[in-house]
Amino acid sequence: MTFAATPLTRRIVLGLAGAALLSMTHAAPAAAQTFDRPVRLIVPYAPGGTSDTLARIIAPLLQEKVGQPVVVENKPGAAGNIGADAVAKADKDGQTYLLTDVGTVASAPGLFADLTYKPLEDLAPVTMVMFSPYVLAVSPKLEGVTDVASLLAYAKANPGKLAVANSGVGGVNHITAVAMAKELGVQWKTVPYKGGAAATQAVVSGESKVIINGATATLPFVTNGQLKGLAVTGDERVAAAPDLPTFKEAKLPQSDVGSWQGLLTTAGSPPEKIAAVNAAVNEALKRPEVIERIKQQGGRVVGGPADDLKTWLATNTESWGKIIADAGIKGQ
Repeated sequence: MTFAATPLTRRIVLGLAGAALLSMTHAAPAAAQTFDRPVRLIVPYAPGGTSDTLARIIAPLLQEKVGQPVVVENKPGAAGNIGADAVAKADKDGQTYLLTDVGTVASAPGLFADLTYKPLEDLAPVTMVMFSPYVLAVSPKLEGVTDVASLLAYAKANPGKLAVANSGVGGVNHITAVAMAKELGVQWKTVPYKGGAAATQAVVSGESKVIINGATATLPFVTNGQLKGLAVTGDERVAAAPDLPTFKEAKLPQSDVGSWQGLLTTAGSPPEKIAAVNAAVNEALKRPEVIERIKQQGGRVVGGPADDLKTWLATNTESWGKIIADAGIKGQ
């Protein structure tokens, strides 16, 4: 048996279809509905470093998803703790985020007895974003140093004379340089600067002679000849500088360190906002153009759930704390 469509049934069907379409339309931009004003993306370092570069890649893509402006703010100082503290103490509304080298978050409790926030309690993980290996590089003005072996020979023949630039006292690259010197049996002095970009420029100018720093900020100076690259951390050579051996190949310690960039927000923020930002960032990290831009910077996309970053922070807070205590490093 069939039924003929009457004007009434047609109106009912069309009304139901319209309601379904309206429901779909409203359901689609879920993240956009969640955010009703600009989102702050705080970078706790000076402009030009790895975190800053990454933030400016991610911000416009995140903005597309949340439907609100995403404003990058640089708040450098105290080895990243000024910016981290600002996020830790922000309103618990999921509107303020921290994009940082999460190694600095993991190392902070061991470095600072008077830390003004508790990283594992006051910051909520959102997602790991990328890994960028560290580059060991020297000033071209450091005569006779062309590879790792000649650098170590120079350091041993000139104890205390090599100045190793870092992004600030207590930064992971500072701790790495201290740990390396101890394991290699060399003496060099570490010199802090206001961020990785300033440290890199100091070695380019010859003010300092050596740097161990994130590839994103440092490799461009290697490829254009302003720095002499010697080795990279991580499991494999980087595509942007395939001639550089890994630390393992060069028989250097601390081969697994690097710039692990992660996104966090204020603890206690709405879970739905954290989930929305996690989904938005992970979707952005799948875009071929983003993968390529990060690859060109010497890094690789990581992404993943918030729990992965939570586990990473807990594990590395413990391991970095031991290295810091053994070396007697104190944050400033």
